[in-house]
Amino acid sequence: MPTKVTVARLHHHGEPLRVEEEPLADPGPGEVRVELAFGGVNPIDRYAAVGRFAADGPLPRVLGSEASGTVGGRPVVVHGHGLGRRRDGVWASAANVPAGATVAVPDGVGLPEAAAVGVAGVTAWRTVHEVAGVTSEDRVLVLGAAGGVGTMILSAVRALGALAWGQTGDPGKVGALLAAGADRAVVSDGPGLLEATVGLAPTVVFDPLGGSFTGAAVEALEPRGRLVLFGTSAGPTGEVPLQVLYRKALRLLTFSGTIEPDEVMAAGISAALGGLAAGTLRVTVDEVLPLAAVNEALARLEGPGRVGKILLRLS
Repeated sequence: MPTKVTVARLHHHGEPLRVEEEPLADPGPGEVRVELAFGGVNPIDRYAAVGRFAADGPLPRVLGSEASGTVGGRPVVVHGHGLGRRRDGVWASAANVPAGATVAVPDGVGLPEAAAVGVAGVTAWRTVHEVAGVTSEDRVLVLGAAGGVGTMILSAVRALGALAWGQTGDPGKVGALLAAGADRAVVSDGPGLLEATVGLAPTVVFDPLGGSFTGAAVEALEPRGRLVLFGTSAGPTGEVPLQVLYRKALRLLTFSGTIEPDEVMAAGISAALGGLAAGTLRVTVDEVLPLAAVNEALARLEGPGRVGKILLRLS
């Protein structure tokens, strides 16, 4: 007999998600049933809800692109394989997912922290270790450092022994950035960034903001430095001083998990989980909300005062 599950379903772009009960059939060929525990809430989920991402996905559908739970009692992270985009996602109390969409969680990693790894955790881990190749000799500036990815980047950079400064536009977040691993927290908008970072001379800047911050980061970077762009939450366009870019021989590097093959992302998730187990990556959880409060969780992504990840309790 089908199991009853609770889901957060998108019926129309731009409208609130509906929390509903529905039957869940047995897993199909190549699928496993996951008893879901926690779901990560990410900007890309909000973009999907309003039709700015995966707008051609089926409607209605369950949203949620990452979660943690158990398969046969074994803890797993669930991510990829079109979840929440081309097929029902994982903002549900249980779901049938492709077997390849699960990654084993190692001992010592809790399910709440694991739920943050599929998107933010793998982005932080791969941009620090693979894209930028940060070493202990680097001086790092993390823009938007109070976000889910930013707080994790700070922890990964500090674990490598590099100097880390974190930027925020909110003076109330300074203490939280220091707690997350920043050697220093600076409060600045884009136009004020160059002045605010005098004394750091960054060799690496992590930029999830775009807008006016990207050009300012180019100005701030040391010659032969690396600019890692992985978001545009402050604006999808901006002015970059091209003469400064080439005369300093800077490297512009980018990362987007949305176009990576599932097997590559699974390997990155496994590596990030290993970092959590070893203590070289830390997750800052801002708040855990019940699945019934999914629309509040999406609104909190743009609200003031948030530091780190917002999670949904799925069961």
